[in-house]
Amino acid sequence: MTVPPGEAALLAGDPVAEEIWAQIRARVLGWPGVHLKLQKSQIGLWAAHPFAAVWSPGRALGHAAAPLVLSVFGRERLDGSWTEVVEPAPGRFTHHLEVWAPGDVTPGVLAVLERAAEAAR
Repeated sequence: MTVPPGEAALLAGDPVAEEIWAQIRARVLGWPGVHLKLQKSQIGLWAAHPFAAVWSPGRALGHAAAPLVLSVFGRERLDGSWTEVVEPAPGRFTHHLEVWAPGDVTPGVLAVLERAAEAAR
């Protein structure tokens, strides 16, 4: 599956990032009410409100890193293999996952994304 040019540009033209994003994109766009918003440095995943974003750390940070970072927003702190979890406001959590390969987007990660999308409707 190919990624539209505007989205590919936000992924710094990295073929691994594009493959990972294509996998996530195909899944989330099948969920009710989900749409994308291309922003300055990331691809936002929205329902009525934002629930996640993907971005290229190499592009954003200017040095080599994982091909893609998935950031998921929610009201609960999740356990699991998240690279970093921050609480920017009381009771609001952002979970960051460095995604190195398509296989890192596990059914568990997709389930978290789907729950976040449902909460954002």
